[in-house]
Amino acid sequence: MSKCRKGNLVHFAVTIISKDRPGIVADTTEVLYRLGCNIEDSSCTMLGGDFALILIVSHEKPFTKARLADEFRALHERTGLAAHVRALSEGEVCRREEPGELCIISVYGSDQPGIVYRVTRELADRQVNITDLNTRLIGTKEEPVYVLMLEAILPGGMGVDDAARLLENLKKELNVEIGVRSITPVTL
Repeated sequence: MSKCRKGNLVHFAVTIISKDRPGIVADTTEVLYRLGCNIEDSSCTMLGGDFALILIVSHEKPFTKARLADEFRALHERTGLAAHVRALSEGEVCRREEPGELCIISVYGSDQPGIVYRVTRELADRQVNITDLNTRLIGTKEEPVYVLMLEAILPGGMGVDDAARLLENLKKELNVEIGVRSITPVTL
């Protein structure tokens, strides 16, 4: 089920990429604050030496993509931060409520090609919806350890134990540790 926002708001997807440095989030959110934008959803992470943000922002009508893009263009000239702004239609601004159980799946093992593909293919083939995914290489240069963390919504009828069982063969094939645990939603 999805709940779409309608009314007197316009929505934009804003993507920010910059060489990592302190202050990227503050610079970005300062622009949004000055314009009166509301951050409805966001995700930020460091990838290699770059920092990336994806934000869904709203503003009361009338407000234009051009105005938002101009402000980020000025920020780019001052800081080198690259921004892409995309206007969203009302149908794109929906919060999906899926009926299944929310869980975290963690994978740890020796770095090797195919870990992300094999795990995500197994989940996709079972209709498991991935809502967040992060990878990191930790350990030492001599002994790198690959870490995959993902958040997923299990389809109706599948529990955490079922998800763990379906990944059991991959644990052996890839020689990795895989853990599946439930996330308990909190209602405020």
